[in-house]
Amino acid sequence: MNYEKYLSKTVKEIPPSGIRKFFDVADKYKDVISLGVGEPDFDTPWCAREAAIKSIQKGMTHYTSNSGLPALREYTAKYLKERFGVEYDPDREIFITVGASEAIYLALRAIINDNDEVVVPEPSYVSYFPSVAMCGGKAVAAKCFVEDEFRLTAENLEAVVTPKTKALILPYPNNPTGAIMPRESLEEIARVVKKHDLIVLSDEIYGELTYSGSHTCFCQIDGMKERTVLINGFSKAFAMTGWRVGYACAPNEIFKQMLKIHQYIIMCASTNSQYAALAALKGGFEDSFAEIKSMVDEYDIRRRFLVARLNSMGLQCFEPKGAFYVFPCVKCTGMDGEEFANKLLEENKVAVVPGGAFGESGRDFIRISYAYSLNKLQKAMDRIEEFLKKYKKH
Repeated sequence: MNYEKYLSKTVKEIPPSGIRKFFDVADKYKDVISLGVGEPDFDTPWCAREAAIKSIQKGMTHYTSNSGLPALREYTAKYLKERFGVEYDPDREIFITVGASEAIYLALRAIINDNDEVVVPEPSYVSYFPSVAMCGGKAVAAKCFVEDEFRLTAENLEAVVTPKTKALILPYPNNPTGAIMPRESLEEIARVVKKHDLIVLSDEIYGELTYSGSHTCFCQIDGMKERTVLINGFSKAFAMTGWRVGYACAPNEIFKQMLKIHQYIIMCASTNSQYAALAALKGGFEDSFAEIKSMVDEYDIRRRFLVARLNSMGLQCFEPKGAFYVFPCVKCTGMDGEEFANKLLEENKVAVVPGGAFGESGRDFIRISYAYSLNKLQKAMDRIEEFLKKYKKH
């Protein structure tokens, strides 16, 4: 049977994830040290696991409201106010999603009409461009450079805004670069946003993983809350990737449209996962978020180790101040990121992600995750150093 006439042209034209494509290849090799997966190597807090078990034992397995458990929304509002200084109405402006990824897609679907343009900083997380395309829009890259520590500058944003531009995705702390946006940089972006009357999707899933000062939520910037859909979740800060619990916070008019889509395609996030997330938040307030601090402190040790080691072996690496990735440049080998990653995997059995998976401006880089033990990172760095002895040109 010829399926060509049945398939969506838009979906067919979207390439598979560059990350998954590479790791499908990596799975074929033995004795590989993989530094590619972007998920915490810590366990979900026991209080969250226990709450999920108890909810199952008690038969609490039915639908919640479409918006999610009221208590979870209330604690999410409390968390955002106390941790980041932003206030949302848990009944009219917050709802629980199946991970932050669903929240991103819902926000785009709610605001995009055919051929609307959405600016996406590049390099950035692999799903933004496909998500915009699947919603009928056009994603436009605003290239970010290592000289600016991969921050989105007002000048680079201004350069790509057109009369068709409707929205900006603002993903900081950033995957894959580890870049953050200081408050003064966000204020500069806010001026451009206001000038061109844009909506902002602020993906702050790595907000707790900040190593230089505290994270500034974009909604804190004057006049930006009414223009912003704030996206966050429990995957990174609470080591709950597999539970698939995120949330979206938005002005009520946008909230209502996002919730409508959520009602029809999802109904509600997993009930048991919501109980786990609620327990994680409650536990966080009880121990002053000590588990998050302990995890961040451990990541910081690994971060500083990797930056120092990579630079010492000749792979130029700026100091990332957020998330759990480093993004070294591999131009000194005469290879781009994809060739470097493939040769490194084949010859020295270390798997990293080619920077080009995150956009053309990342092609000369590789992404290394430090969500792995220090011992594993040390062994991987030894192998990379051996690899560079063969290929480093200057």
